[in-house]
Amino acid sequence: MKFLMSILFVATFLFSSDATIEVVKKVDSLPTLALEDASIHTDNLLKMKFFKMLVADMNVISLFNVDRHYRNNEFDSFKVLNENNSMNYVLRYNIYEDDSKNLNVSVKLIQDNKTTMIKNYKISNSAIYMFVSHAIAYDINEFMGEKSVEWMKKKVIFSRIVGNQKSELVIADYTLSYQHTIISGGFNVFPKWADKNQQAFYYTSLDGNKPVLKYVDTQTGRVETLLSSDGMLICSDVSEDGKELLLTMAPSGQPDVYLYNVLSKKYQRLTKYGGIDVNGQFMGKDKIVFISERLGYPNVFSKNLVTNEVEQMVYYGNSNSSCSVNGEYIVYKARESSNSFSNNTFNLHLISTKTDFIRRLTATGINEFPRFSKDGDAILFIKNYKSQSSIGIIRLNHNKNYLFPLSYGRVQSMDW
Repeated sequence: MKFLMSILFVATFLFSSDATIEVVKKVDSLPTLALEDASIHTDNLLKMKFFKMLVADMNVISLFNVDRHYRNNEFDSFKVLNENNSMNYVLRYNIYEDDSKNLNVSVKLIQDNKTTMIKNYKISNSAIYMFVSHAIAYDINEFMGEKSVEWMKKKVIFSRIVGNQKSELVIADYTLSYQHTIISGGFNVFPKWADKNQQAFYYTSLDGNKPVLKYVDTQTGRVETLLSSDGMLICSDVSEDGKELLLTMAPSGQPDVYLYNVLSKKYQRLTKYGGIDVNGQFMGKDKIVFISERLGYPNVFSKNLVTNEVEQMVYYGNSNSSCSVNGEYIVYKARESSNSFSNNTFNLHLISTKTDFIRRLTATGINEFPRFSKDGDAILFIKNYKSQSSIGIIRLNHNKNYLFPLSYGRVQSMDW
């Protein structure tokens, strides 16, 4: 019996270390958390917005079963409300404006009527209150000793289609509660952050006779035209140090993956197949992953840049037309039927280059353009379902998905 239990323990440990194995956490097994608002002189609309955002963020970190009831209490009260006595944790907060018109938020995390964590936050503009909520969730996740959710504090940049050959480039938080249109007018697509600090980005302009790749410095407003190409020109990935780009270009009519050096402004062709090779992604220092039709349909391949060896990476799905890479893991989009002309569901799947396991991550609608967070903890993706366009978050280790719908338009592509 002891031997059998040991085998089961080892098997469980091995499975839990592989993100392709589905991890199911029962909601009832999570500790409960309630919120108490101690704000007094704050606008009621802002109070309700902040409460809803904080509930959403605390749900997304997936550590608690969050109570959605809105309740008030005094910030310095020694006891939680009677309604919250049965809760494992209470998060109490106070929103107030100081003499300099800065928005301040004081926070207490309470367990058994004892304060276990206290922090203060300050921002100069109440319109970006959601980033305070994200920071609170991040700090509580850190306090609880969980894997970092640094991605919650990052910004998302996306292209929103608003009309025929018309789009907007928008910078947002991951919930789309904050949205700032940074470029409007014309047809601009495929934005890509240029650095870890998210202070610049690339995008493709389709307003002229040829696609043009542009660079925008968000701090200074400087816009630089890098190059143009016949047929197609997309920046699909940026190296870890920001010095190299993977581009899809078709200067001779056939799309291929190119490596572009930011400093020298020179590029070299990496794929030379007679068909379509697109959407290159860096996979370590000397390897890329890309989409190719060399099997007669789109699928995921890798290429070793030292040996030039090309390898098929995915053996499940039809029309596997987009992907993202993080370490040994690849997430890709696959059509769920073999009929190219029928209404289809496109789902996201996760594979490991070290195992044969495949994990399906979505179930309905058209799910596409997956993007790993830098730490691999989460996947951002676009979901189109019943005329609604949304940005979704997949928490891999918690087996949970969250959707944040767009109020208007359709998301064409995005990065974070």
